[in-house]
Amino acid sequence: MIKIKKQEALDYHSSGRPGKIEVVPTKPYSSQRDLSLAYSPGVAEPCLKIAERPNDVYKYTAKGNLVAVISNGTAVLGLGNLGPLASKPVMEGKGLLFKIFADIDVFDIEVDATDIDKFVEAVKAIAPTFGGINLEDIKAPEAFEIERRLKAELNIPVMHDDQHGTAIISSAALLNALEIAGKKIEDVKVVVSGAGAAAISCIRLYCALGVKHSNVMLVDSKGVINTKRTNLDSQKMEFIVDTDNETLEDAMKGADVFLGLSVGNIVTKEMLLSMNSNPIVFACANPDPEISYPEAISAREDVILATGRSDYPNQVNNVLGFPFIFRGALDVRATTINEEMKLAAVRALAALAKEPVPVEVMIAYGETNIQFGKEYIIPKPLDYRLITTVAPAVAKAAMQSGVAQTKITDWAKYTEDLDRRLGLDNKLVQSITQRARMSPKRVVFAEADHYKILKAAQITRDDGVAVPILLGNKERIERMIAENGLDLEDIQIIDCRSEAETDRRARFADTFFAKRKRRGLTYPEATKIMRERNYFGAAMVQNGEADVLISGLTRNYAATIKPALQVIGTNPMVKNIAGMYVFITKNGPLFLADTTVTYDPTAEELVEITVMVAKAVERFRLKPKVAMLSFSNFGSSDHAEAIKVRNAVKILHDLHPELIVDGEIQANFALNKELRTEMFPFSKLAKNDTNVLIFPSLSAGNIAYKLMQEMGVGETIGPILLGMEKPVHILQLGSSVREIVNMITIGVVDAQTRN
Repeated sequence: MIKIKKQEALDYHSSGRPGKIEVVPTKPYSSQRDLSLAYSPGVAEPCLKIAERPNDVYKYTAKGNLVAVISNGTAVLGLGNLGPLASKPVMEGKGLLFKIFADIDVFDIEVDATDIDKFVEAVKAIAPTFGGINLEDIKAPEAFEIERRLKAELNIPVMHDDQHGTAIISSAALLNALEIAGKKIEDVKVVVSGAGAAAISCIRLYCALGVKHSNVMLVDSKGVINTKRTNLDSQKMEFIVDTDNETLEDAMKGADVFLGLSVGNIVTKEMLLSMNSNPIVFACANPDPEISYPEAISAREDVILATGRSDYPNQVNNVLGFPFIFRGALDVRATTINEEMKLAAVRALAALAKEPVPVEVMIAYGETNIQFGKEYIIPKPLDYRLITTVAPAVAKAAMQSGVAQTKITDWAKYTEDLDRRLGLDNKLVQSITQRARMSPKRVVFAEADHYKILKAAQITRDDGVAVPILLGNKERIERMIAENGLDLEDIQIIDCRSEAETDRRARFADTFFAKRKRRGLTYPEATKIMRERNYFGAAMVQNGEADVLISGLTRNYAATIKPALQVIGTNPMVKNIAGMYVFITKNGPLFLADTTVTYDPTAEELVEITVMVAKAVERFRLKPKVAMLSFSNFGSSDHAEAIKVRNAVKILHDLHPELIVDGEIQANFALNKELRTEMFPFSKLAKNDTNVLIFPSLSAGNIAYKLMQEMGVGETIGPILLGMEKPVHILQLGSSVREIVNMITIGVVDAQTRN
């Protein structure tokens, strides 16, 4: 599990603009005319249309893509009744997940009402604003009645995700686990630990799939819900059984399925051993499951196990469900989320786990052979196929069950639209982070006496991305660690100027002198230069004592890259190096080069830069679609710079016909597919979405990326150094901690790829 410090979590939520979400205009607003259209007098026209035809609200407003995430804070994330204000960070977080996984907009609504009638009335009063309502963190049994009433009294989708999310995901896992175990759903005995909203909903959905009501035993904190119990609420009474079993231990004897939605470490090895052969165990308490994964696996080889944790196989994670269920419901304007839609989501998830797993998904999780079986019974949360699998299944079920107000007829186009909604923006960062975690590398920092570097080192160490090595004065670094409350006590600190490093400096100097002795370097100079951290760090990488060098936060690019070039050098397969930036935009990642190294590349150098960038993009498991930029379009100018780019394109077409690349082309045409297709239908880029921009000069590239960065076009990763013999990555001056973390992650994946 990712290790999160308290202060880090507080800083994340408070730094910059407080909170995690904002409202972003979707229409022009820069002129007085725009504002008159947006508000008065122009806004009167859609108001009149909607008054005349209420369904036109979906045509003229954001209602159709807007979900309310609503809570009263009575059951916040397992923390209990914290109240509405303290629930707001969770609701904002849920809104963020809706957006990044399904492109659904969210307003979070915290209602100061614990009384069922008052809560329901408050939600009903604001319901016209929204296309759907996601209830969250409301305690049982009130949650059941609140959801029941809202579903009955509103004509938009309403779902309490705490109940149905876990039910849907675990039901999909159950179907597949039963198939692997060779058991029939109508025969299995199910034990459920925990009797809250999620547990009750799980049992109901399991029964809808075929589990016999009489084969379910529910256990709460006081024991088995049996006929001897008194003062049970109506929800628990639904699952009362006539049995002598009193305890969880009693109930698990001879059981086929265990579902845990209670507290950690309450299931022992002995209890697990008392279950039937091929037991199915879903231990979903967080952060500690009812029985730990290692303990369960060591107790029984035949167990089929799922948990709520991301560091073990088969994570029961609600994010597999709610974004895509609401996506499908909204897209057909469903009046409710009914049983048919939930079951459709279950079966879609179960079926997806049986499909061949794309290479991109396996790489994201650092695995080479993910396939249907005991350790893969439900899809991975980062599987990009979820939206195109679950949302259409839910939409079809809504149409077939008669609750859809609009119909989808072209399902191929709908699937294409779903893919386009997300692009690959957050998926790229998630993918490379997951890859880095699978095989963390040793990263040496030449500027470890800087708070940002130390903070980034701690984050990547805690996240399991990197093994940091800190270069600098040991006393100063340790003092900074203590003053800033950082947890870096176990990280290696090397003072390359100290007497303790004399022998290592000598070894590095020998290697460096052997390489540079006919380039004007004397041995005393080689010995002296190894006292400098950039040279020493580069030598550590060159000599196999570190895997990646990160530097450049406090020194200019040229001064930082020179030691790396002298000590490590370029890849023998290339003549030049290049710098590449990645902008994570809503439309997907955009790669820019060369932005940092070559001042005025020749046509041949542009070809080499393009090939290096294309290979780098392919390592991210993306297909490069390259625009060679100029002020000219396909021969419209015979200026020397336009001719240079034109010649580079010709060489690329001749030597690399498999590469989707074209130019020379202006930036607006490069980024606007419709305009490009209309004006230049002959181009290899005509019907493609460009994701790589190659600039004709360092001046153009550098200016462009800095403008984009300052204008907030998207999150930035870079500069990524291409063409070095070993992984060296140079930060831009003043990089933020997040940018440093991203660069470390890129460096680790770079090292993995080379290995």
